[in-house]
Amino acid sequence: DLHPMLEEFGPGEVQDWCRALGQDVFTGSSGRVFPVAMKASPLLRAWAGRLVAAGVTLRTRWRWTGFAGDGFRFETPEGVQTLAPAVTVLALGGASWRRLGSDAAWVPWLQEKGVAIAPWQPANMGFRVDWSARMSPLFGQPIKGVTLKACSSSTLCTPREVGRRVHDVLKEHRGEFILSARGVEGGGIYALSRLLREGATLALDLLPDLSAEEIARRLARMKPGESSTNRLRKLGLTRAQAGLVLEFAKVEPFAHLKHLEIPLQGPRPLDEAISVAGGVEWSALTEHLELRALPGTFVCGEMLDWEAPTGGYLLTASWATGLWAGRAAARRMRL
Repeated sequence: DLHPMLEEFGPGEVQDWCRALGQDVFTGSSGRVFPVAMKASPLLRAWAGRLVAAGVTLRTRWRWTGFAGDGFRFETPEGVQTLAPAVTVLALGGASWRRLGSDAAWVPWLQEKGVAIAPWQPANMGFRVDWSARMSPLFGQPIKGVTLKACSSSTLCTPREVGRRVHDVLKEHRGEFILSARGVEGGGIYALSRLLREGATLALDLLPDLSAEEIARRLARMKPGESSTNRLRKLGLTRAQAGLVLEFAKVEPFAHLKHLEIPLQGPRPLDEAISVAGGVEWSALTEHLELRALPGTFVCGEMLDWEAPTGGYLLTASWATGLWAGRAAARRMRL
């Protein structure tokens, strides 16, 4: 349960911590908080500098390669070395973006020690769509100002409505996303990614500020015989939005403007995901994030089985769990 950890170190504490390191922050129009420098490297340098000044030894180019008995085996510039610390905090990341070093190589080593690991799944990721060739000119185009909906659906079986589908909106998000050769991606998609990964249907309200009745009135005022493309343009749809309608609702395009379903073919691969679900199961941990199978070893961050949307939530929870585990480790050492 992340709740007590976020209560101790939440968004306000993150901002105070950044400012204490000389890195001011501001709140953008989206409500999200950014460093004024708009990049992470100044904050990272200030953080590392403060740690060194406090007496912390940073050993770079050391790579953990597993256990050697009760010790931790490392490959180092000076050769293989084994350490057997009284207390260890592991902050090794999850399984996405392997090229940046977070490759989840630690999973089998902990499993061999009896630590339960939930299978990895992509989070905050794009989804595959099988486009027709006519969509290729639209790749890279944004779809803005729409309401994205994650829906479940069922089919009515009452005598008068046999076969009519009804939709239960599980979650909706006003936002935007990008069309790509591989499918759909971007903030609007990421906001619904967990539900979509679990099988919900993606649907779009392309004109969220207009009711179905108002759309019908505007269509009725248009000249008979106008092309569907021209009518969609007059309703305010962009070329990319109209392309989506004609891709998936060519027969009755105007009947789907408030609920256009986009058939997804599954999530993009784990290595392309911004973050992950899965990791060390909560049942394998004490309330202090100490591994039950390895007393004295604590874990934090994306090693744990949780997920969150983008926008600072991932960083905040990672820092919060790191602080929680670090303080518990210090208490164990009576520091």
